[in-house]
Amino acid sequence: MKKLDNRGVTFIELAVLLVIVIILSCLLYATHAGIAEHQRNTTRERDIDQISSQLESYYSQYDKYPTLAQVNDTSWRAGNMKDLSKNVLRDPSSSSYDLVANPAKHVFAYTVSAASGKTCNNIKVICSQYTLTATLEGKSTGTYVKDNLN
Repeated sequence: MKKLDNRGVTFIELAVLLVIVIILSCLLYATHAGIAEHQRNTTRERDIDQISSQLESYYSQYDKYPTLAQVNDTSWRAGNMKDLSKNVLRDPSSSSYDLVANPAKHVFAYTVSAASGKTCNNIKVICSQYTLTATLEGKSTGTYVKDNLN
């Protein structure tokens, strides 16, 4: 009696191999997504710190913080915050270069007010305090907040 020579791959072996490849791909994707989220959050924190530094520099010169409209005005920024790059104002997951008044995903928030907490305009009421906020993503959900130094 002659023995059959089975050198081919069975369907079960192919299925097991496919499952292993899928599992490894999922693990790789999850790891990559987590690293990307961490990098975007680090960028958010660094950008908020840079904006804060520029705001403090402006305050030390003029004894007031700029209004939200001033910070969002490119020509005003060019004359008053020369070291502040436009790209620092943009959340890594957004295409907008404008700060907003209330914290939200994918944008940075800049809330400025008088010492009393009331609305300010730097004409009648001086802006003497601020809060900068970045909304984080992934495992670090929450916010990164930076307040004025004085």
